Amino acid sequence: MRIVSLLPSATEIVFALDLDHDLVGVSFECNHPPAARSKPIVSGTSLPVDDLVTAADIDRAVTERMNAGEALYTLDRARIREARPDLILAQDLCRVCAIPSGDVEEALDVLGCRAEVLSLDPGRLDDVIACIGTVGAATDRVAKADELMASLRERVERVHAQAADRPRVATLALEWSDPPFSGGHWVPDMIEAAGGASLLANAGERSAQLEWAAIADARAEVVAFMPCGYDLDAAVAEGRGLLDRPELADVPQLWAVAGDEYFSRPGPRVVDGVELLAAILHPEAVRAVPPGGVRLR
Repeated sequence: MRIVSLLPSATEIVFALDLDHDLVGVSFECNHPPAARSKPIVSGTSLPVDDLVTAADIDRAVTERMNAGEALYTLDRARIREARPDLILAQDLCRVCAIPSGDVEEALDVLGCRAEVLSLDPGRLDDVIACIGTVGAATDRVAKADELMASLRERVERVHAQAADRPRVATLALEWSDPPFSGGHWVPDMIEAAGGASLLANAGERSAQLEWAAIADARAEVVAFMPCGYDLDAAVAEGRGLLDRPELADVPQLWAVAGDEYFSRPGPRVVDGVELLAAILHPEAVRAVPPGGVRLR
């Protein structure tokens, strides 16, 4: 089977199911595991990346294009044609995160390509894990997928059990800083599993723009800054600016975490994110903070 993945999370699933030899195309954002970088890139961005310096710049550029009905992502049709995929992994969850599956199908009609387009659209934490089973069923890797899903669910349950008898820590997940956005979808489930109480976001609901006044009124005990698309170094650099926000002055703990690795991408590593949150929220239960988080305050 020849597979094209237009999602970094789907690419991670493909590798986890030992299907990397079948992977014939990826998006420009697919960078994990490192071997993914060796695959042909068939999807890019229409944003002027070199001109976007701040979080506000990025938000403004994305908003302008979406309001104008313009695509944020591009498909390299020539490379898609060369790849001759049997299966394309896409999504309809978020137009900001990747090219929607409907756009992919339209492009395939133009190309005369008969590939199956599988849309992966999890809303909750267990849905993220279940996507592994969806890919496994489409690629004859059911047993491997079942084994991986069971292992991930066991890890989540282990963390949940460790934190079950401890006080819930009021936790705000910030997915963006300017303007501030909540961490939605599966992130509230991650917080709850790690022994926290999610503030200003409900499990399964989309990330939403927040008012700074509401953030101040929420009285978070911990703020986890997990900017979408940022690795840890970039999150730390951006997060230091939050130390100057008066609305966060009374927050006891402000953390920058690797959003791109453990929170934004709905793949196997979200379970690493649950373990990271547990180490932050309940260090007496999970004593070692896994790589991926830096305390700013």
